[in-house]
Amino acid sequence: MNFVSFINGLTLVFFAALMGLDALLFSDTAKVFALSGALVGALGATISVASRSSFLGLGRLHAFLLTSSVWLTAAIAGAVPLAMWSLTPVDALFEAMSGITTTGSTVMSGLDTTPRGIIMWRALLQAVGGVGFIVTGIALLPILKVGGMQLFRTESSDKGDKELSNTAKFASVTLQIYVALIGLCTLAYLAGGMNFFDAVTHAMTTLSTGGYSGYDASFGHFDSPFLQWTATLFMLLGAFPFAWYIRGIYRRTVRSEQVEAMLLTLGVVIIGLTVWLVWTSGTPPLTALRMVAFNVVSVVTTTGYATTDYTVWGPFAVVAFFILSAVGGCTGSTAGGAKAMRWIVFSKAARAQMKVIRLPRRVVSIKYEGRVIENDVLAGVIAFFVIYMATFLGLTTLLGFFGLDFATATSGALTALANVGPGVGPIIGPAGNFSSLSDPVKIILTFGMYLGRLEILTVLVLFKPEFWREIAVLGERA
Repeated sequence: MNFVSFINGLTLVFFAALMGLDALLFSDTAKVFALSGALVGALGATISVASRSSFLGLGRLHAFLLTSSVWLTAAIAGAVPLAMWSLTPVDALFEAMSGITTTGSTVMSGLDTTPRGIIMWRALLQAVGGVGFIVTGIALLPILKVGGMQLFRTESSDKGDKELSNTAKFASVTLQIYVALIGLCTLAYLAGGMNFFDAVTHAMTTLSTGGYSGYDASFGHFDSPFLQWTATLFMLLGAFPFAWYIRGIYRRTVRSEQVEAMLLTLGVVIIGLTVWLVWTSGTPPLTALRMVAFNVVSVVTTTGYATTDYTVWGPFAVVAFFILSAVGGCTGSTAGGAKAMRWIVFSKAARAQMKVIRLPRRVVSIKYEGRVIENDVLAGVIAFFVIYMATFLGLTTLLGFFGLDFATATSGALTALANVGPGVGPIIGPAGNFSSLSDPVKIILTFGMYLGRLEILTVLVLFKPEFWREIAVLGERA
């Protein structure tokens, strides 16, 4: 337990350092971030010093606790300057959780005139959250067996890769690739006419697939085909598995079953919706293609940017975007959602079961990337989908209990759990935000975002009394 507390203390110190940097760069909010940084840093340093001890290894149960607590600590730390600035505590926690989980839902309006220090803070939260989830996935989630992350470990770490022989090296290279992509995106945005501040903040929220913008009109503020196509490209790059980049660098191979499946799905959906938009509204084909490609990629990658209110494209488009919210990017990327890898495994398991029904004596093996999927991984994926659906229904019911209409409740639950950002409908759709919702609803959605980012099971296991009894036993033995 000391080690868990120690890491949480260091997390607070890290966020305090970011607050100090924000205070130095932006005079308009310097006092807010300086004071916030001092308070958060003092608390973090106290916790770290009080709980430091020799590291004897991270057990599986402590890994659950560490993963869950660090993300909650990060969200609370991120909320402090927002609350000290002007937001209510509930709104500040909602905004910070949305940022650190790269969801992109917001309760803020008037972003065009919001101090730049606050806009930068929101972007920093998403940049940290994006790379933080990748590193968490590499280091911890595979050993937690939360339904599919073991496959990410298999895909990302080959015994023949001596250059990437340990987790620390893998995480280091991943961070370098992430920063490099943000740099390239910044340069591309500058080339498209953005000013430096907009280019940096939007590059961070693009590659993190977070979707926070500095404008109420989201990315639609930039009425530039070049910028919108650029954002579409880099949202995709953020949603690809970082193991895929590393394989390309070290093994010169770019084959990836989930990348190919994701691109195929996007291609089919984009073509279908483009034809629909041209047919129903008479939009010029190239304009329709750009609008559809941007918004479909934004939703599937769970970025949440919007250039237009796609809910006015008709009922077919509304249903399509609602379903796309559950798809998600690739496992091992910054994107949220159920993830392409899980959909692939789930569909293969369904096809295998149909074969078994037809031919009961036939032995059917399920493979991913040419390797047989182990039974515990398959069981984890199936369990994930069952619990994902149960959690979605539970959140929807709770939201309905607090007075939300069916469309807002269902899309709100899904957009929180999938870490997408905007929902559908006039209230929380791409043309609205979450500010008008009641505090209990915001708290439920905040918890939904937290659950979704941490693969649900990682958090839910903490609610089992047996977990804490086992932790207590381990503490007595230490």
